[in-house]
Amino acid sequence: MTKHILVLTGKPGAAYFSQNALDALAQAVPHLPQAKPLSADAVEYELGDEAAETVAALRAHAQDLPFDINLLAAEGRRKQLLVADLESTIIEQECLDELAVYIGKEDEIVDITTRAMRGELDFEPALRARVAMLKGMPETDLQKLYDEKITLMPGAATLLATMRAHGAICGMVSGGFAFFASRISQRIGFHRFRCNDLSLTNGVLDGTVVEPILGRAAKADIMHQWCAELGFDASQALTVGDGSNDLAMLAAAGMGVAFRAKPAVAAAATITIDHGDLTALLYLQGYRAQDFVTA
Repeated sequence: MTKHILVLTGKPGAAYFSQNALDALAQAVPHLPQAKPLSADAVEYELGDEAAETVAALRAHAQDLPFDINLLAAEGRRKQLLVADLESTIIEQECLDELAVYIGKEDEIVDITTRAMRGELDFEPALRARVAMLKGMPETDLQKLYDEKITLMPGAATLLATMRAHGAICGMVSGGFAFFASRISQRIGFHRFRCNDLSLTNGVLDGTVVEPILGRAAKADIMHQWCAELGFDASQALTVGDGSNDLAMLAAAGMGVAFRAKPAVAAAATITIDHGDLTALLYLQGYRAQDFVTA
């Protein structure tokens, strides 16, 4: 019998999966087996060849309920390599959009960002166009933004600390910029990162990006490079991101997670997290709340 794991993850602290709620699900969904609690916010079920029918019935019943439903292969769930996007994934912000406020071009830059992340614009020219608008901005404004506005996505530090504690390598690959990536990497313990960089002249942005630009194809390429270097197969990698430039690396990994993603990205992904925070990625791998390591 083929084994699958069905994982339900909800908003942390909502404690949706009470025994009464689980009993109601069992009554509503045919062939749903006994739940294995991972925490008050996550449960899993072991399914066999009937998995597709069970999940379809569950989705039909629970489409308006506040939890994510993901079906995974039981074998090889726990991953050895994390490759994460930065903006709107590990941090809550899009840095270019935040910088746009400083120069009064928020509407123009946010519009380009939104269209690029939806896949309506090619990433590279969209990035060049936005960075060109920042010409003349002092580097001190980047530090001001980092100090005053940049916040970690809930669950990010626990995700990194827990995977590191269990021997995984954690990498960040971002279409964003080294100024922010380097600081976040050091702050929560990424082993490595690759990203774009802004050109500076005498401490001032000159409106260009250092070439070559790291875009959609590059993210998947870097994941494969890291796997080869570390002796991992792509099936041992977990990737996570939210935008269209993350799609290739989500598809290439053993577990690719669209996290609070744009609609087109979520539609293309096989694993999505909309309700949970980044600790949901630990539940997907079979970690329980008592296994979590806090930074």
